[in-house]
Amino acid sequence: MNNLIQVDNISVIRDRKQILSNVSLEVGVNDFITIIGPNGAGKSMLLKCLMGFYQPDSGAVACSPNLKIGYLPQRLVADLTMPITVKRFLQLRKTTNPNELTNVIDETQIASLLSLPLYVLSGGELQRVLLARALLDQPQLLILDEPAQNLDVSGQLAFYKLIEKIHLERKLAVLMVSHDLHLVMSSTKKVVCLYHHVCCSGEPQVVTQDPEFISLFGNDMARLMSVYHHTHDHAHEDHHV
Repeated sequence: MNNLIQVDNISVIRDRKQILSNVSLEVGVNDFITIIGPNGAGKSMLLKCLMGFYQPDSGAVACSPNLKIGYLPQRLVADLTMPITVKRFLQLRKTTNPNELTNVIDETQIASLLSLPLYVLSGGELQRVLLARALLDQPQLLILDEPAQNLDVSGQLAFYKLIEKIHLERKLAVLMVSHDLHLVMSSTKKVVCLYHHVCCSGEPQVVTQDPEFISLFGNDMARLMSVYHHTHDHAHEDHHV
């Protein structure tokens, strides 16, 4: 198969509630896809199905052979009773290539944090550490579940810029669930709007004009996104002059 992951018409029912209904999705090499949707729309469940944590009730998920996935969860609560350091946390694996570890530490800018226990880190620092760990196996696909939801606005912006940089430099695919539409729209190549089913999908500037997007997020958000894209495109044009 040409795609890293192919999802065909998966459905999930839990406690007699339809969580996902006939959802299809393709994640190709070097894709950057953001899944958006209201709370309770099934976004995290979709990620769990993609990674094999949860088996859908119907439909199929196929992955390319030997696909390596790096996963960044919504949150990790560091245990105060087990003061593990950042460096030790990164080495909690069967084998750690020293060169790869050094590269990832530089890439995510966490060298100054290595001797600190996890529980003293700020939200942004912890997310960079989790990102470093997700990158250690040199994944072809990075999956992120609301990676910046506990960060302030400047922290969110810095984190998304780091993700975009890693996507471009490593040429890996990124699949991300996010609420921060105005921040992720600049880097994402494709948006999938999910509300138990795929409401609409495509390039960000197309999706924001879709009636289903407007129905879920309102006219104000659609207008904001349109203005953002207009100014963002001009900024890029000026940059290349």
